[in-house]
Amino acid sequence: MIVDLLWALGMGLTGAVVFGAIGLVSGTDETATLGPLTLIVVLAGVPPVGVFTFFIAAAVSKHMTHAIPTTLLGIPGDTMAVPLMEDADGMRRLGAPHVALRKALAGALLSAVIAVPVAVGIATALAPLSETVEAVAPWLFAVAAIFVGYFSPGRWASVVGIVPFTLAVAALHGFTEQHLGNSLSISFFLGIAIGPLLADLVRATSRAGRAGMERSGVREFYLAPDLSDGRRPFPNPLRVLTRQQIGYTAGSAVVTSSTFVFSPVATTVIVGEAVGARLKHPYQRLSSLMAVKNGTTESTYLAETIIPLVAFGLPLSPVAAGPAAALFNAPPVYSVESGQNLHSMLTSWQFLLFGLLGVLVAAVVVYPVAMKYARVASAWVITRVSHEALIAAFAGLIVVVSWYEGGFLGLLTSLTVGLLGGLCSRAFGMNAGVQFMCYYTATMFVPILLAA
Repeated sequence: MIVDLLWALGMGLTGAVVFGAIGLVSGTDETATLGPLTLIVVLAGVPPVGVFTFFIAAAVSKHMTHAIPTTLLGIPGDTMAVPLMEDADGMRRLGAPHVALRKALAGALLSAVIAVPVAVGIATALAPLSETVEAVAPWLFAVAAIFVGYFSPGRWASVVGIVPFTLAVAALHGFTEQHLGNSLSISFFLGIAIGPLLADLVRATSRAGRAGMERSGVREFYLAPDLSDGRRPFPNPLRVLTRQQIGYTAGSAVVTSSTFVFSPVATTVIVGEAVGARLKHPYQRLSSLMAVKNGTTESTYLAETIIPLVAFGLPLSPVAAGPAAALFNAPPVYSVESGQNLHSMLTSWQFLLFGLLGVLVAAVVVYPVAMKYARVASAWVITRVSHEALIAAFAGLIVVVSWYEGGFLGLLTSLTVGLLGGLCSRAFGMNAGVQFMCYYTATMFVPILLAA
């Protein structure tokens, strides 16, 4: 137990520090950052408790610090921060970006603390249905792909694109299996994760594509002044939020921690609309929505990871099939087909304990630093951190991991899937969550359909 605790603390601290920093970099996508690095942690042989605590601490930390560029710079920290943009802009116009940031951070921490026990409880209640779910899993993946596609930015275009994308993945999966003697999975995951980035890089080599990507000048950012008092090293989130905001944030966290099939971005928008309709005063509405929406990004992310993981051991949610995919399927360490993954390696009590430990580590390491040094960190990232260097680092990571799994053919698979998926994302709004569901549909549902 002591060894497990030390592993969990060490990996939780690593996840919090690394993704607390990554969250400061605007435009970083969870699937392209959290997914590959979690995969590296799994393949490195880290014990299950360390892997799970790493992921939880990383996710919570990133969804705290992504509020910093969103509120202070007016640019989304990542895809999950997009629903916060309108309210953050409103708070800046009122001259209160610092208030928006404090509300967002406090809401995130409060929701994370609530989400872990609620999600584990719901998953435990659903666990007796696991055998039934596993039996119908191939059909569930097909239905889930359509469902997630409908709630993606592309809506019907995404739904229509499911069929050709699934068939392309199924064909490529069969081709690689025939030539390598074993099936690839990591290379497919990585390809989907880097799809939009790869598509943009290829477009930049085309005269027609480059025309739509040109910029007339250097992008300018306006950084709000630092108005924090700095009196408390650990601002109590229950003091940062009003009683009404605590009620709305906590209630939203409980509700969104009980579901796991909806798109996190769509859920955040829906919850924001529901809460915003009840608040009339502009300042009260905007400041409350910063807490509620950023809290919802935490609760949905944690629930969509924990519930499928604890209850079924199958990635039956957009988050589980995307950024958290390595917790379910990372051959040769974890496998969905054999059932050997965190689902079978940890008990419900361990998920609860180490999930809360991950939240605690993020709260101790990232929350107070973000509250106190948000402006300094934002200014440093803007002036010192090269986005091109980050892109190059992750590109190198993709090459190494895909080559590790399948050699040159594994690398070609990642590039092929990435380019196809990136074009579908850019042209049709078919995001990574839909594409991951298509992968599972191609490998589990299509063979059943062809056999019939």
